Amino acid sequence: MRRRVLLVALLLLAGVAAAQAQQGARPVIGFLSSIQLSGAMREAFVGGLAEHGYREGKDIEILWRGADGKPELAKRFAEELVAQRVRVLVTVLTPAARAAKDATRDIPIVLAYVGDPVATGLVASLARPGGNITGISGNSVETAGKRMELLRETMPGLKIVGLMILGSDPFARPFVDEMQPAARRLGLQLHVVDVRTPEKIDAAFSELRKRGAEAVVVQGALTGSSWRAAELALRYRLPSISPQRRFAEDGGMMYHGSSLPAAVRRGAWYVDRILKGAKPAEMAIEQPTRFELVINARTARSLGVALPAALLVRADQVIE
Repeated sequence: MRRRVLLVALLLLAGVAAAQAQQGARPVIGFLSSIQLSGAMREAFVGGLAEHGYREGKDIEILWRGADGKPELAKRFAEELVAQRVRVLVTVLTPAARAAKDATRDIPIVLAYVGDPVATGLVASLARPGGNITGISGNSVETAGKRMELLRETMPGLKIVGLMILGSDPFARPFVDEMQPAARRLGLQLHVVDVRTPEKIDAAFSELRKRGAEAVVVQGALTGSSWRAAELALRYRLPSISPQRRFAEDGGMMYHGSSLPAAVRRGAWYVDRILKGAKPAEMAIEQPTRFELVINARTARSLGVALPAALLVRADQVIE
């Protein structure tokens, strides 16, 4: 009888040990976004992983971090995730990607929607990134000109456009370099203002107004809730456009860009490949092929902007 009890106890202990070992072997993924984490972002990544057989909390663990547009916070989060030895680091927007690259040369990094990864020095090339980084670029040079064209279409007499950038973002300079040729081609004057902290953004909008800006393009990194960019564009009565969807949802006049949730979902494919042994250095970086247009008609009306019927028809979504 004692032997039987001892055998049962040993079997139970073995089962517990096996369960602990299995749990310990569960891959841990770090997910770092430069802007605030959204439900759509989480849903897209978890859904993408599910397509490859991973269930959060069962087959895989995800450590979620959102820096709300603050590069210094992104840096701290990246260091924390590296210290926890995550298997893969998934990054959204360039400040998060830069913070991850600075924090590790060993842990694979998957870009899920960033600015030009070559121009920002994240990778050597799109075809063969090299190092420990691969993923999806959310940017295309053609979209810079398109945003200018959309502003001109809504305001035919437009002459002066403000460009608001986060100077500490590695993508800020390439972003400006892309916008300037488009402005020249359309005969527009471009005034660039560099915002470094949320406390300075009100003054930046005021400066643009003083310099005669009639509309403003807002870099995606400035669309975190702490920056209040959409709210201030409306307060200073500046028609606006940004490459981040939440900007239009928060009250900015337009959003034009590739889908962030789609890029994040695609990022799960890269994670699956890496967990199965693929090397980031040899995985080509994908570029977007489809772009969305969202128009906040309510904001346009409050600014006195008459939206062309043809533009409204082309929009993927019109916010009334």
